[in-house]
Amino acid sequence: MSAGGLSTKRLDRLHKIMAAHVERGEVPGIVTLVSRHGEVHVDTIGMKAVAGNEPMRRDTIFRIASMTKPIAAAAAMILVEECKLRLDEPVDPLLPELASRKVLKRIDGPLDDTVPANRPITLRDLLTFRMGFGIVSGPPDRYPIQNAAREQQLMAFGLPEPWTPHDPDEWMRRFATLPLMHQPGERWLYNTSFEVLSVLIARASGQSLASFLRERLFQPLGMNDTGFSVPPAKLYRLASCYQVNPETSSLELYDGVEDSRWRNPPAFPSCGGGLVSTIDDYLAFGQMMLNQGKHGSERILSRPSVEAMTTDQLTPEQKALSPRFIPEYWDTRGSGFGVSVVTKHDSLSATPGQFGWDGGFGTSWCSDPAEDMVAVLMSQRLGFPMVWPVNQDFWTSVYQAIDD
Repeated sequence: MSAGGLSTKRLDRLHKIMAAHVERGEVPGIVTLVSRHGEVHVDTIGMKAVAGNEPMRRDTIFRIASMTKPIAAAAAMILVEECKLRLDEPVDPLLPELASRKVLKRIDGPLDDTVPANRPITLRDLLTFRMGFGIVSGPPDRYPIQNAAREQQLMAFGLPEPWTPHDPDEWMRRFATLPLMHQPGERWLYNTSFEVLSVLIARASGQSLASFLRERLFQPLGMNDTGFSVPPAKLYRLASCYQVNPETSSLELYDGVEDSRWRNPPAFPSCGGGLVSTIDDYLAFGQMMLNQGKHGSERILSRPSVEAMTTDQLTPEQKALSPRFIPEYWDTRGSGFGVSVVTKHDSLSATPGQFGWDGGFGTSWCSDPAEDMVAVLMSQRLGFPMVWPVNQDFWTSVYQAIDD
């Protein structure tokens, strides 16, 4: 047993299980990290690209997609602590485009068949995906509101990528032309509220989103490889990203390196899924959250802020109305601020109080206060992380390695 209470033999099992996924061609390479009681174990497996000759390294850069959201939530809480934002006050003063919202009478109805919103949208609504607009179950063109969002070139649906040609103000103007899908606070709808949060953080801080994150989170935490784009000098460290061909089951290039969508700063820096990072950078963030806001001798967030972020904010009524990632998801999990929170023990790797989030490009993170543990998985294959075997096997293998 290591000083961190992990079995060396069982960590080797973690390696073999992850290596088997690479050997079967499910993903070209993987980097894993397990940190318990401050003892860090990192494993690099496979290559950065299919048929490539450059191995995965500890400093390989990954597109972290929705693992951007917990970082954005922490940034918002910094502004709450500075009294520049308040959780339960309307966001209208800084986002006047959202004043006097209209709400669809029916999600499948025409865009002009609306009623007034029952109340304004608050920061808490944004942080908990309860603003009344987001990804709904079914095909992406099921309802007129989805087609309208696509026509406006909003990042409301689909894959996380920095494709929108609009700057934040223009994005907000376009978004404001659409009604909400549901009343604010009624139910959990994923993603879009964090795009709105991107604009709110910039306006509340008086800085660009990228500058605020860099000065208030990335620099203090030593996250030197995290940002909305990869600078030319670091581009060689970026892993290629793949998607699965549904007909052949083979991996096809989704985003390369030299022509990567992330090689230039985006017009719209996205809190919903725009960041790139490394496994050690994300460990720094996850450890700060595990330490209740402290990083070394420096305090990034207060303990009460972290506790609020990692507490389930949804009521049973809201969960009953909300989409489920997997069957019975809300029976054992809740939503904090940009993170999922385990509320009931339902598997080897889901213990009450554990919090974290996944990314749609094959990344995953959790911090577990009960085990004093942070674990991170980095790979680059598009897929639904919660049912992806690599993700599931990683978390099972992490927890089976505990040896005290």
